[in-house]
Amino acid sequence: MASSVVSGTEGYAEEAEEILVRYEQAAFERLHAAILHLIPSTPATVLDIGAGTGRDAAAFAALGHSVVAVEPTAKLRDGAKALHLSPRIEWLDDSLPDLAGLAGRAASFDLIMMTAVWMHLDRSQRRRGMPRLAGLLRPGGILILTLRHGPVPKGRRMFEVSAEETTELARTTGLEPELHQENQDGLFKRPGVTWTRLAYAKPVQER
Repeated sequence: MASSVVSGTEGYAEEAEEILVRYEQAAFERLHAAILHLIPSTPATVLDIGAGTGRDAAAFAALGHSVVAVEPTAKLRDGAKALHLSPRIEWLDDSLPDLAGLAGRAASFDLIMMTAVWMHLDRSQRRRGMPRLAGLLRPGGILILTLRHGPVPKGRRMFEVSAEETTELARTTGLEPELHQENQDGLFKRPGVTWTRLAYAKPVQER
């Protein structure tokens, strides 16, 4: 029996071998230069959703953070495990909008990272997913994500998602805007493709 494909991951298994090479060529420090100041400077807990090849998870682990790397595509997850052998990374077969694999855990995170993930979810999934993300953030924690704009590659499932909608969803869950950068070029320079980078903070409740 063929295994079911998680909504939003269409096309990734077929291209996993290429992705495991290409994505590793993008240096973490260069790709995420705009948000490096938001990454905790002391050991923290990180949830990397859509961890892909493990590039970002490995970088967080090298900084001393404990990482839960969520990747629903088995070929990517297995390849990433082989590429990045770190005791600081826990690999999890899970996906938005529900992140059911984290249910029942007393899990909370100082940083949630979603690189090129959110636009794979349809509107109803985004509305379900944002409260789940907010609930996993510790007070003072940061959610960082990117939105892709432009032509959809053949075989992929993507939606045009605005920063305005995303920020409104975040506000309804109590998250506050921390960073908003439009028209960010990707390192792979795909024609017609730009990125929006967003970050939201969970306020620390005063006693």
